[in-house]
Amino acid sequence: MQTKATPQRLRKWLAAMALGLAASSLLSTAQARDISLQETVSVNYVQAIASSADGQWTAVIKNQPRQPYVDDDGSDYSELYLVNRDGQEKAFISGAVNVSQVQFDAAGNWLYFLTKRGADKQRQLYRIAVNGGEAQRVFQHDASIASYALSNDGQYVAFRATAAADDNAKTLAKKGFKAEVYEEDNRFTELYLLSLSGDQPPTSADVKTLVSDRQVLSVAFHPNGQALLIRTAPTALIDDNYMSSRYELISLTGEQQKTYASDGKLGAAAFSPDGRYLAMISAADYNDPAAGRLRVYDSRSDDMRDVLPDYQGQVVDFAWRASDELVWLGHRGTESEVQALTLTFLENRTLVPAGEAIFTDLEVSANGAVINLIGHRAEHPREAFALVSGQLKRLTDSNPWLSDIDMPQQASIEYKARDGQSIQGIVVYPTDYQQGQRYPLIMVVHGGPESHYSNGWLDSYSSPVKYAAQRGYALFFPNYRGSTGRGVAFSKLGQNDYAGKEFDDLVDGKDYLVQEGLVDDKRVGITGGSYGGYASAWGATALTEHFAASVMFVGISDNLSKFGTTDIAKEMHAVHARSYPWDKWQWYLERSPIYHTADTQTPLLILHGKEDTRVHPSQSMELYRYMKTRGQVPVRLVLYPGEGHGNRKVAAQLDYSMRLMRWMDNFLVQQAKDKPPHELPHAEQL
Repeated sequence: MQTKATPQRLRKWLAAMALGLAASSLLSTAQARDISLQETVSVNYVQAIASSADGQWTAVIKNQPRQPYVDDDGSDYSELYLVNRDGQEKAFISGAVNVSQVQFDAAGNWLYFLTKRGADKQRQLYRIAVNGGEAQRVFQHDASIASYALSNDGQYVAFRATAAADDNAKTLAKKGFKAEVYEEDNRFTELYLLSLSGDQPPTSADVKTLVSDRQVLSVAFHPNGQALLIRTAPTALIDDNYMSSRYELISLTGEQQKTYASDGKLGAAAFSPDGRYLAMISAADYNDPAAGRLRVYDSRSDDMRDVLPDYQGQVVDFAWRASDELVWLGHRGTESEVQALTLTFLENRTLVPAGEAIFTDLEVSANGAVINLIGHRAEHPREAFALVSGQLKRLTDSNPWLSDIDMPQQASIEYKARDGQSIQGIVVYPTDYQQGQRYPLIMVVHGGPESHYSNGWLDSYSSPVKYAAQRGYALFFPNYRGSTGRGVAFSKLGQNDYAGKEFDDLVDGKDYLVQEGLVDDKRVGITGGSYGGYASAWGATALTEHFAASVMFVGISDNLSKFGTTDIAKEMHAVHARSYPWDKWQWYLERSPIYHTADTQTPLLILHGKEDTRVHPSQSMELYRYMKTRGQVPVRLVLYPGEGHGNRKVAAQLDYSMRLMRWMDNFLVQQAKDKPPHELPHAEQL
């Protein structure tokens, strides 16, 4: 449950919690145990779900991380399971496999999915009978399939794939001709159509190219099976994906039939079962930082409208339950909710109230009887749920061992910033919290800033919550101004004010927790990635008097060079900066951490993926060089080869977690003056 805490209410809640912890510890000491960092980075979770038409079965893709020190380096595995309404599981594709984008056919006889098996060189489309058997490749394509859609009648499959590389290019590369033309040498992800109605198994010769002159970002069939809804962008650049995409309706020959008006970022879209309505998640306008408004187009009136115009949250997913009823999932504040909207009267009714779990995805069975959800809570990561006849049931338990872990208490809070703005966040208390004792604090700042923390599972390699709590830390996850989940106006409050009031909110949150008696003001650390890395660098420089340690991950240090080295310059201007560096050079420089290194008192650990295109590694190199040359405080730079804007592989994740906690332990707990050794005990674990 969410706890909104005023100062008086927080003190009462802390007192009650202390009594509860004392009582529960007598019952739980025998079985509860600590969690390790290896376990933190190795939790399994539900990645995707799909519903059978009758709602009797849920296909579940589970993410299975590789085991540190045991498995070779590589991406996580993903396995396919079939789960019935009672939660009974059957493994369909398991082991060292990577399955994605599972879908039932309309008749419910087959499960389709993408994977690479056997001699496949690229990811291909497969299917497996629901009643069991061996998986069958549908056809062989000459490039990796990015996504696909099945027509309701089973006659067609439309799919996206990048055009195959020219054989001459491969030959020339062997001769040394490898020049890369920056932002021009990109191949489109194209759209293809394949008929499945023939007597013979289809081959690549049966594939027809429908769209090849623009980037195709998604595809879905119109309910009539005679048209395709696609989202496209003019180039393959991520910036155009974010800011310049649109939805189109095309025929099965590739002829454009209609485009749908939109401005700014776009999310999912889907037709109602009768084809009358098209619902889509979109931005409110071009400068809206996130796609979070629910809009519906009516083909009869040729009108598009926001059907939740006053919603002070963010719509994250939806599905049609009937031709005039939408089920939608929203994040509001630090919680989530599921509601049903009847289009005839624009009336909402609550299906799952806030506080049950933090839901992230939903699907509705074709008969409308079952709503499947993916959700997480403070005590477990993403799992599959089913809502049937108003009753919510958890279907999967991917980590039964978590029931043995001593879980810390976690609650949502709300405080006033110095200018009176209400700010929300989440506090995790030390596992053995005692009222009246002050604790070291790790503040974890989210990126974006068009993102937010929800009161659910917050553990990750970059925020090992339960591991830190059992070591005596409090943790704070602030949703500073500019965060999503509280309406469009709130998400725009940080625009044109890099590192201004948005980061003052962080200090005000820290001060609030100090005033409430939870936190030791002299032992506060800050960490975060991307924009949260920017906050961590700002905390180590311009706000150095407030933080005793900082860990910056893929963060920004120089707003002038950041604009010239990122792959989202258009998006930065439209929804963050609202200006260009040449409009105010000095302002951009002064809002850069490198400008404030002369006064830094905060030891800084910098970590960055070497292949990051969002925030170039040079951002970390700049700040490191400035601080090392000045020589005022300990500084260290760690680069991760093969990683981009965030560590994806488990070995790099574990290495990150170990370095993060060692840095915080060294400067917040031991209050050392020198940095800890750079070597980690990896070899001893082999």
